[in-house]
Amino acid sequence: MTTENPKWDGLPHWEQEPEVAEDYIRYLDESVEKALPEGTVFQEILPHGASFWTRTAKIEALDADEEPVAYFLKVSIDDTGKGMMHGEFESMTALHGAMPELAPKPLSWGTYESDPNIHFFLCEFVDMDDGQLCSLDTFPKLMAKLHRKAVSPSGKFGFHVTTYQGRLPQDPTPCDTWEECFRRNIHIMFEHELASQGYEEEFAQLREAVMSKVLPRLLRPMETGGRKVVPTLVHGDLWEGNTGTDLETGIPKIFDACSLYAHNEYEMAPWRPVRQKMGKPYVVAYNKCFPISEPVEDFDGRNMLYALRFNICSSALYPGNPNYRNLVRAEMRELIERYGEGFKGWLARHPEPRTDL
Repeated sequence: MTTENPKWDGLPHWEQEPEVAEDYIRYLDESVEKALPEGTVFQEILPHGASFWTRTAKIEALDADEEPVAYFLKVSIDDTGKGMMHGEFESMTALHGAMPELAPKPLSWGTYESDPNIHFFLCEFVDMDDGQLCSLDTFPKLMAKLHRKAVSPSGKFGFHVTTYQGRLPQDPTPCDTWEECFRRNIHIMFEHELASQGYEEEFAQLREAVMSKVLPRLLRPMETGGRKVVPTLVHGDLWEGNTGTDLETGIPKIFDACSLYAHNEYEMAPWRPVRQKMGKPYVVAYNKCFPISEPVEDFDGRNMLYALRFNICSSALYPGNPNYRNLVRAEMRELIERYGEGFKGWLARHPEPRTDL
């Protein structure tokens, strides 16, 4: 842990992030053209949509049969941007492979021929209604289906490449337990937040209590007494801005993923904050399709802990804005008040059954 060091500066300060010039989506780079399906005839490229820290465009073309076809292009900059595009490609490839009806098909990722500092992600274009929330009847069922179906092939948590939430790298280290995986996941977000917002004594003390007491108290019981958490593929940042409804099929779509193999309940963390439009009704609907993990009585606490990690990320992404840090501070206080007994306290009230009798 490095929370006691007020001068810690091991990560960049995010206010210095470079911006991708719009010029890079005004022409079709040779590397992107090579990534299009064989026989594709390029027609036009147009700015399309909005995305933080990147530029996005629609490529209009004709396929090998001279039928109109479109592709979605996302462009980022520098080494971080390269990691972002690679991580998104691998995430979307995994999601599309598990449930092609749920995620647009990725085609490629790479580096511009015309500028080695510019990197891209390319996938099929889906015309979506992103102004309305995905159907409450359909969307939770599809996510539950994904989580039942896409189990980690290695049996481990984590991911095979580094993925990014915004421009923040996550820790993909393969782990045998969900507690270890989440500990790594929230630790790196705390470190990003420290680099962004600076050291504060009370915040550091609260962080230490969350890591040493709250985290094992809420996560270890799920892997105690013969219970096991199954690592399943999650989108990783599933708020309404990363979802839409296919206008042609009416089926919900998910995109802009930063995946990992995780506890399925982790997926619902972005639905907790009041600022998000996907709220409690989606959580309730999902839990009707996918049973809550034991101990069931800890569900709300786990959901709050998972949401804390996302709020830490938000604080890290917006240096100089104290609102998210204040929110994180309040959430840590509540978690410590509710679960500060730690795992030992819980175990004293729930002794493990003996196996040597």
